[in-house]
Amino acid sequence: MAGTKGGGRLLALATTLVLGLAACSGGGTSGKNNAAGTATSGEGPVKGGTLYILSNQDFVHLDPARNWTMRDMGFGTRLLYRTLTTYKAGSAEIVPDLATDLGTPSEGGKVWKFTLKDGVKYEDGTPIKAQDVKYNVERSFSPELPGGPNYAILYLAGGEKYKGPLKGEHLSSIETPDDKTIVFKLKRPVAEFGQTVTLPTFAPVPQAQDKGVDYDSRPFSSGPYKIEKYQRKAELILVRNEHWEPATDEVRKAYPDRIVVKQTVGGGTIDTRLIADQGPDRSAVGYVDVALASLPKVLSNPQVQKRMVSSVDGCTGLLYLNTSRAPFDNPKVRMAVQYAVDKEALQTASGGPQIAEIAGAILPPGLTGGVKRDILRIPPTGDVEKAKSLLTEAGVTGGLKIKLVTSTGGKPGAEALQTALKRVGIDMQIDLVEASAVGGITSDPTKAPDIQIGGWCPDYPSGSTFLPIIFDGRTITENSSGGNNSFFKDEEVMAKIDEISAMTDATAANKAWLDLEDLIMSKSPVVPYQWAKQNNLFGSNVAGAVGHPIWEGNPDLGVIGLKNPSLSQ
Repeated sequence: MAGTKGGGRLLALATTLVLGLAACSGGGTSGKNNAAGTATSGEGPVKGGTLYILSNQDFVHLDPARNWTMRDMGFGTRLLYRTLTTYKAGSAEIVPDLATDLGTPSEGGKVWKFTLKDGVKYEDGTPIKAQDVKYNVERSFSPELPGGPNYAILYLAGGEKYKGPLKGEHLSSIETPDDKTIVFKLKRPVAEFGQTVTLPTFAPVPQAQDKGVDYDSRPFSSGPYKIEKYQRKAELILVRNEHWEPATDEVRKAYPDRIVVKQTVGGGTIDTRLIADQGPDRSAVGYVDVALASLPKVLSNPQVQKRMVSSVDGCTGLLYLNTSRAPFDNPKVRMAVQYAVDKEALQTASGGPQIAEIAGAILPPGLTGGVKRDILRIPPTGDVEKAKSLLTEAGVTGGLKIKLVTSTGGKPGAEALQTALKRVGIDMQIDLVEASAVGGITSDPTKAPDIQIGGWCPDYPSGSTFLPIIFDGRTITENSSGGNNSFFKDEEVMAKIDEISAMTDATAANKAWLDLEDLIMSKSPVVPYQWAKQNNLFGSNVAGAVGHPIWEGNPDLGVIGLKNPSLSQ
């Protein structure tokens, strides 16, 4: 998803920035921060002061039932609400959050029980109850509240026809025998359900505070901060939630007294201000990544470069080949494209090595134990002779004509791809449309082009949030790709997805996802071409800026703070 990149969501890579890989499902190559510098002088953050966040956009959603954009998920779950489990700072390691542990499975992983900690409270001092977590999970089923993660819908028993609690109906597969206990009954075993509940869907919302669609503008805080002011598309001000108890929270440090999000700062202006590092901007961090045009100014100045955190973002850039019709219904033609693509040229079009690393696999390193897999071992610039040979084997004579749809922002990458394919006799037409129209075209089975530039991000560190979403042909409907933008329907792959999804051992499942990735690559519905890097600037008074491997390498707002609070005024 994700015109802003999204965890487990389609990346509209061709519609944002150059290839869109610098825009919401992150991941360092080893699950760790790969920072150019996390603080300017080794000084750590201290309590107090105002942290400024400079942005050129409003949040897509802050309602935890609807929040499924990577930056916004990191913002919401670190500052405004807590989930049953969460991630360590700058790490993909799962730790308990509202729950006392990572969950207790039974019945072979089809039933999961969580117990809430003592002393967890909302911003008004009332205790957080298991029923409140149940209520928000139920809200995620509501058609009135679209846009959020769909894992509850996919996993919970009896959810197929459930339409949420707004009309008074509740879901029987979530039980709350008391205020501290919540039990989830699933359709099938989900070995990694303790990771699933890191998503905002599993944050608490007390029914008395629910305002339907208006809850988006004023979530009721269970985290370290609460909303003092929110003027949409202008400014958000957070202040401390005095009822948040640090003793119950091993992850969030809540260093600043206030956090002010300025949402009307142009993207280039953000970089200019943070490079200049004057006044309150010394205590600021960019909410969007550094613009391509600004990178030379950063990289040529060692003092500024120290103030940029740079991490592989955990998402994979993919070229989707439309397998539903000729010529890409032929696997040999698809494999020919694997060999024809010049990934170095696509990397250059994105902005070079500081913006992206060349990918040789579908799953990003954050899902493979930090290993950068190279499955087909094709040279980064391609293998023209091999591609031509494969086309000959496929019976292609006289070349091929195909079409790609993108926006102006995606034009440099599209042209690089066009040049590479032309070397092997594939003539690719580029149709430019409005950025807002790209997603509607590329995901529509009746309108989708032959090839498209896109990508995918995981929602949590499991292949289950990646391969089934984009390669299960059963997700395709009459009107939508369902995330499967190559329109790939393969019985062998779907059988393997079902087999792995039924596993109760998460370690065995992780190995099986890698084996499935090998199988999918042999059938070539997509060409993985890059793992993007996230580059974020921060002021000289900011400390603790570490890129988080799940939230696209964006700074972990749970541990960021100021060196000298008095400088933030």
